Amino acid sequence: MNSPGRLSYWRSFSSTGYSTVMLTETEAQIYLSDQRGCTQSADHRSFHTFNFGLYQHESRRPFGALTVFNDDTLRAGKSQILTVDKPTEVLLIPVVGGIELVDGLGESVFLGAGEVFHFTVLPGQEYRISNPFETEAVNYLLLGLKASPTGFESSERFPLTTFDLQYRNQLVPLFYSLNRNNLGFIGKFGGRQEGGYTLRNAQKRAFVFAIEGAFEVQDRLLHPRDGLALWNLDAVEFEALSNDAIILVLEV
Repeated sequence: MNSPGRLSYWRSFSSTGYSTVMLTETEAQIYLSDQRGCTQSADHRSFHTFNFGLYQHESRRPFGALTVFNDDTLRAGKSQILTVDKPTEVLLIPVVGGIELVDGLGESVFLGAGEVFHFTVLPGQEYRISNPFETEAVNYLLLGLKASPTGFESSERFPLTTFDLQYRNQLVPLFYSLNRNNLGFIGKFGGRQEGGYTLRNAQKRAFVFAIEGAFEVQDRLLHPRDGLALWNLDAVEFEALSNDAIILVLEV
């Protein structure tokens, strides 16, 4: 649940005596992996960090521009068709295996490991995600960001982005949202390795997700597939607690 507004007090000594300075601390909401919503069928399972479809809860409202954060598994040879209620920037990040996307314009693309696809969907359009493999299930992250209410008369596709997690112990760019200045980074870290991210916009917030392994983020423990929303801060600091731990950091 949302932590209440927390204030700390620091006493300083001046020529007239002690004065009290009130400091606002970082606020946070943690999203534990085993407390996420879940939609499941014989072909597809989706864990929802935020409200999605029939899963609705007061504590799972959108965080800043981030409206959807789903962790999906799709059986071999199966597909799912999705729509949106409002203009939405969609990001697809394969975690295990690869997926095939047919976007709102009817164009198809295959995404494998180390790739992320970023496109805009408008109400009334459908997009389809398929598992092209015959015997293996695939796992991917599906993110939704608020798109600008103006400036989109049709779906827009951003360039397919690749990233290389062989560059260890650093965050590498994942996506950049042109119309809202939302940013995403990903990184693979060794045990006890530290990292950080400085927010570029003071009005933005940070969302952190542990894809693999465990992390300590702003003195909070994240296990695999836990998420953490942070605000009232200038930078995010973290430490990997296991080898080959993978972290996703968003500025939204």
